[in-house]
Amino acid sequence: MKKAVVLLSGGLDSTTTLYLAKSQGYEVYALSFNYGQRHKKEIECARNAAKSAGAANFILVNTNMDAWGGSALTDKNINVPESNTNYEKIPVTYVPARNMIFLSYAASYAEAIGAQDIFIGVSEVDYSGYVDCRHEFIDSMEKAINLGTVCAVEDGKKIKIHAPFINMAKSEEIKLGMKLHVDYGKTWTCYKGGELPCGVCDSCKLRLKAFKEAGYVDPLKYEGENK
Repeated sequence: MKKAVVLLSGGLDSTTTLYLAKSQGYEVYALSFNYGQRHKKEIECARNAAKSAGAANFILVNTNMDAWGGSALTDKNINVPESNTNYEKIPVTYVPARNMIFLSYAASYAEAIGAQDIFIGVSEVDYSGYVDCRHEFIDSMEKAINLGTVCAVEDGKKIKIHAPFINMAKSEEIKLGMKLHVDYGKTWTCYKGGELPCGVCDSCKLRLKAFKEAGYVDPLKYEGENK
């Protein structure tokens, strides 16, 4: 069975990606990160998703990206803003070079276990404008990985980065996830770490919009009447 490393945050996109990779016949190895983010609610969701999907392994990488901050998700002195569809620049929820760092770890893990496939759940259709969710970035990272790993340079075993939802609307992703029996009630999307999702941050708004467009009711309960 082919092995695949799946970047798994515990959110809607990465959990759907995990189930998709599994459905395609891969033996999946889930890789999650405790990187100094604002809350840890996603991590437990990731752990549960890996178990439910029958992942061969779940690894939690600890790294302290909060040491330099630069994002509302890693610096608690920066407030998470409410959703705004008229951003003139990248929102403060962007974590500097996060996907570059995560994919580098994934490449190392893949080479170590003999996997030639990495899955990541990024999209440039329904997202907040993050530069590390674009085709150009994914293609460039794949090229860099294959220039900097022995398996590719010496053994000819190149690593492929799969971004199955890069051109897919989140509503279509949810429809697919439902067919794959993803339990979205056990995912966490909100940028904040409250008892319930806030319903007003970018991530919550994109999720709620997607469920509505997909024709499903989001199984999560939200603060107030934002749902």
